[in-house]
Amino acid sequence: MSLVRELLPGETHLAAAAMLELRPQWGDAAAITARMDAQRETGYRLVASFADEEIDAAAVGGFRLGENLHLGRHLYVDDLVTRAAARGRGHADAVLAWIEGEARRAGCAVLHLDSGVGPERADAHRFYFRHGMRIASYHFSRALD
Repeated sequence: MSLVRELLPGETHLAAAAMLELRPQWGDAAAITARMDAQRETGYRLVASFADEEIDAAAVGGFRLGENLHLGRHLYVDDLVTRAAARGRGHADAVLAWIEGEARRAGCAVLHLDSGVGPERADAHRFYFRHGMRIASYHFSRALD
């Protein structure tokens, strides 16, 4: 049985182990926790699924509410990850269901996320398709030197 809940300020460190599996460029738990806490100042929120008696989150979703001319009121998922050791146990399903519920509670018309491309992302893409998500647009980017 898992517990899914929003992580409040002061609990961000509980998401660090999972988030480092998705965003290893942050190096260590202290650095990624500090970055997630800094993002909270611009509306970033975290929800996590915990396995029985585990202290660190098994799966984590980072998201924010927004509104713009193109999408109207929406929820954007910045990050969604399950720790490798906890995959296949429904943790990401539970986190995404919580996030979708939050989007509905907040009056959002749509839920969005971007996912990188490449063969290593195939499992993630199957997960999104299984949850009724579709590829709705191209996302273009350009590195600025």
